[in-house]
Amino acid sequence: MAQEEEVLGKAYDSRLMKRLLVYIRPYKWQTCIALVAIFIRSAADVVGPYLTHLVIDKYLAPTGLRSPLDRFLSIKPLVGIAQITILYVGLLIFSFLLEYLQTYFMQWVGQMVMFDLRKQIFHHLQRMHIGFYDKNPVGRLVTRVTTDVDALNEMFTSGVVSLFDDVFVLAGIIVFMLRMNGKLALITLTVLPVIAIATRIFRDKVRDSYRRIRVAIARINAYLQEHVSGMVVLQLFNREKRAFEEFSEVNAVHMDAYKDAIMAHAVYYPVVEFLSATAIACVIWFGGGDVIRRVTTLGTLAAFIQYAQRFFRPIQDFSEKYNILQSAMASSERIFKLLDAPREVVSAQVPVKVEGPGRIEFDHVWFAYNAAHHEPADPAGKSVTPAAGDGSNGNAPEPDWVLRDVSFAIEPGETAAIVGHTGAGKTTIISLLMRFYDVQRGSVKIDSVDVKDMDLADLRHRFGVVLQDPFLFTGTVASNIRLGTAGITDAEVEQAAADVNLANFVRTLPHGFREEVRERGSTLSTGQKQLISFARALAHKPRILILDEATSSVDTETEMRVRDALDRMVAGRTSVIIAHRLSTVQRADKIIVMHRGKVREMGSHQELLAQRGIYYKLYQLQYKDQEFADARREGVPI
Repeated sequence: MAQEEEVLGKAYDSRLMKRLLVYIRPYKWQTCIALVAIFIRSAADVVGPYLTHLVIDKYLAPTGLRSPLDRFLSIKPLVGIAQITILYVGLLIFSFLLEYLQTYFMQWVGQMVMFDLRKQIFHHLQRMHIGFYDKNPVGRLVTRVTTDVDALNEMFTSGVVSLFDDVFVLAGIIVFMLRMNGKLALITLTVLPVIAIATRIFRDKVRDSYRRIRVAIARINAYLQEHVSGMVVLQLFNREKRAFEEFSEVNAVHMDAYKDAIMAHAVYYPVVEFLSATAIACVIWFGGGDVIRRVTTLGTLAAFIQYAQRFFRPIQDFSEKYNILQSAMASSERIFKLLDAPREVVSAQVPVKVEGPGRIEFDHVWFAYNAAHHEPADPAGKSVTPAAGDGSNGNAPEPDWVLRDVSFAIEPGETAAIVGHTGAGKTTIISLLMRFYDVQRGSVKIDSVDVKDMDLADLRHRFGVVLQDPFLFTGTVASNIRLGTAGITDAEVEQAAADVNLANFVRTLPHGFREEVRERGSTLSTGQKQLISFARALAHKPRILILDEATSSVDTETEMRVRDALDRMVAGRTSVIIAHRLSTVQRADKIIVMHRGKVREMGSHQELLAQRGIYYKLYQLQYKDQEFADARREGVPI
């Protein structure tokens, strides 16, 4: 993540800017109004010193000056000065109104662009397959939605707008100065090469500092996210002091980078001020001599002093705007890289509508997490030569196959348990069933239809899933059960809670089903969160129920309540259970034994024990003691 933040491209990339301008297109009229306001305001700012020139040379020290405003101005000095004063004040008020329009509309456009871009990024993240999140840390994705989008907003509202303003003002000042007095204009511009050198040095220093600041912020965010999330372990092992020292080191890097940026600003701006003062002094010296020799007028000299003061202000802003543009280009590069990331798991273009009872079938499935398109060896063990043009690489190393030629079927209404050692591929089967990943070979079918031919939303709507680690969102108990599904009524929420033995607990809460649930359910016990997950799955009326180690992290009392609820949950549904508890496994209609990515045994509890194979060994090693304990607890003779 930190390495990615270090990348800085060009200050202007036409390819990226063209894509960014697409987001402004819906707000083109507001943008046009802002640009017109910038142009007119720049012209008004340039006219101010000219009015000073006009007052002095026409009324205070008359030189017979002719101007386009003569037809509107009185020949009487006091009246003429009053007219020009009113015009000057009018220009100031007009400039204020134009600046208001420019600021309001560009800030409004910037906020709308941020709103649209963040919506697009979040929508894109929602549609990405789970494998994408295996490769991209959460901190990086959050940075794209927050910090990088903020950088683009700064470019739209401050960088580009101010750049246009500065360019218009500079162009207008140069035109006026050259028309008024070419000699004094050249004298004013003599310090530009020195300012250009100072600006180049400042730009490089600040760019390096800003790059280090971004890297440090990325590291601070990552460190905070990891250590705040793991605060329990941190305190349990007395790691507070060590963690504080490490954080202080990361924080110090950020502070040092920021101090370097401050130092660069502290040196650069006084240097430009000194050079601009030098230019003004030269104008006064040479222009004053010309006034004494009557080569030029006093009004021209006064106007040049004002123009020189205004000329160097935009130049000071150019380096800052350069860094804003460069940061924005780097941020847009990262954002578009994220938006261009392909969706590897998508709905079929013409999805097949499935209305069956929920039959599950795995047909010779091969799958590896590190191989998107790799042909496995055939069941006989011989390598399969890739077909020409299929995009596979015959020289690629053999992937780590998690599933190898897996085939089985679960009939409608049947409860199947999947058992095996850690890493045998049990949870992978569940992920493929809900199409979080696509298989490399073979097919996964629901009611004889390949899941690749189904609409993703329709496919996943058929499942109710309870995971080992329950995840609750900020909200209420009812909202966590309903999970945004509008069709689930309050009565159905309460009925689902009653069916999983959760209702009695909820009624003891001060606000019942409207009780607040904080982030990740921090105010609830693991068992209570798991029961809410059971109620959530049941409330959505799934045709297929999946329990992935759903009772492994709960206490004995909660397990008893869950076990009673399971009979009601699996009734009339196809159910897939991954569990180590014998009481759950032995009640299944079918037990599928996985070993090293393959289906080694299949049958009922008694049938598998009779075979005295892998399941029998698992039973002897892991389940026998649990069976005796369960039997004693239930009063069953052993």
